[in-house]
Amino acid sequence: MSQHTPPGQIAPHIPADIYQHAQATGQPVVIVVSNTAPASFPWQRLLIPFAIAGAAALGTWGVVAALCWLMDVAAHTATVIAGAAGPVGAGGITLKLFSKK
Repeated sequence: MSQHTPPGQIAPHIPADIYQHAQATGQPVVIVVSNTAPASFPWQRLLIPFAIAGAAALGTWGVVAALCWLMDVAAHTATVIAGAAGPVGAGGITLKLFSKK
């Protein structure tokens, strides 16, 4: 007896006593496999891409916010250093960055 199953599916279990009875009497064994499609919309197929896109968008905004904060801190640091140092000279050229009042 050869059993044909669709590719990717395992044949359902047949109890041993039913199989032996069918073999002894020569009766065919009928296997009914119900293949019902899900009645609802598969939300997982839609939600996973939106979750990935949302995480990427939040991550991008986080990086932008961190860079803005870093540039702000760098500008304040440069202002404090330039204010404390006074005139800056290099190679005989002096540049006065801030004038004290």
